[in-house]
Amino acid sequence: MTEHPETPSGGRGPAEGTGRAGGGPGRRAARIVRFPGWSARPLRSGTAGDGPGPPRTPPSPLHWMRRAALGTAAAVLFTAGAGWGLYSKLSGNIHFDSDTQNELEKYESERPDPGPPNAENILLIGSDTRGGGNKEYGTDSGTQRSDTTILLHLAADRHSATAVSIPRDLMVQVPHCKRSDGREIAEQTAQFNWAFQFAGAACSIRTVEKMTGIRITHHMIIDFVGFKKMVDAVDGVEVCLRRPVNDEKAHLVLPAGRQTLHGEAALGFVRARKSLGNGSDTQRMERQQEFLGALVKKVQSNGVLLNPTRLYPVLDAATSSLTTDADLASLTGLYELVRSMRSIPTGRVQFLTVPRQEYRYDPNRDELVQPGAGRLFGELRKDRPVAVVTPAKESEESAAGSDGKPDEAPEPRPGSTPAFPGTTAERRACE
Repeated sequence: MTEHPETPSGGRGPAEGTGRAGGGPGRRAARIVRFPGWSARPLRSGTAGDGPGPPRTPPSPLHWMRRAALGTAAAVLFTAGAGWGLYSKLSGNIHFDSDTQNELEKYESERPDPGPPNAENILLIGSDTRGGGNKEYGTDSGTQRSDTTILLHLAADRHSATAVSIPRDLMVQVPHCKRSDGREIAEQTAQFNWAFQFAGAACSIRTVEKMTGIRITHHMIIDFVGFKKMVDAVDGVEVCLRRPVNDEKAHLVLPAGRQTLHGEAALGFVRARKSLGNGSDTQRMERQQEFLGALVKKVQSNGVLLNPTRLYPVLDAATSSLTTDADLASLTGLYELVRSMRSIPTGRVQFLTVPRQEYRYDPNRDELVQPGAGRLFGELRKDRPVAVVTPAKESEESAAGSDGKPDEAPEPRPGSTPAFPGTTAERRACE
């Protein structure tokens, strides 16, 4: 084996070890090889009589490119696997409401025609069933209950979103519906939330369609647990109280003033009736609308929809207690819907309640006010804009008259956009 050549000019040649330095009899010392730009390193000697091995050469650029490519491929595979796992988990959280879809298909000929392309009408149903994780809020009687129902209209151009609350005590014409046990419910006049109790979401959807002439394109059902998770996922929602609240039934004890509510307190805030305002369902709906407006504003202002790290817990919370139609029963469908809404200005996210008044046969029930209700439904059906007028609030009670009913909508001028009492997501707490 030939000796390694000497280093370039100005460097030292290999140092030849002699004697028994550093080892037992017959051992040779390690050779130290120095190259410009490289640190000195020992080379292992071969067996007695062999010369030193060749020096290490630096990895070639091609070698580093191969290693980088392998690392990138591994990272892509890992990310793809993790991403697919998260996608599957979130999609798996959503419950597909096949019973409602199958039931609606039976009555297709009775349903309104679809509205303008790309406009969406989503029925949001807040279920107060006491089964499962909701047992702490009361005894489970085995029946379905709808505590809150909102018709959400998304304009085709996605420049506005209008959420219309439907009072649970509103007297409406409930169509013939089929119960889960197969029995038929005859068409009848009843309070609105009985439709859900009678025969579930399909009956509620057909009742709304019969009342409004608006085709419902999607529906979502969320329960108490899901609502609390959503609020906690955005780290609470800010509200304003003008006086302290102590409501044992609603699990709500709060001081006066501006404050941020989390899960349990937020649920109590939107459910309470007797301890806030004058105890009417009217004020409770207005409080729910203001809370949802604050929730929308916080999600948009905190950049949740554009930040995957912050978006995931929100989606996880939203999907874990959500029951939807087939088109929304996947993360793709749900995300596309949310993504289409993220550019809507908070001032154009509007909340109002259907125009109604005291029911002529029972002061504890409501009925629609015409022509106001018909005008509202007609504008939404044709995807035309409506506006809301926020009444001045000097006290918790001033949002409604002494009878608990809202102020009447002002008469629109010919050719003007119809306006109704309500609020927007732009409004701040304590305003």
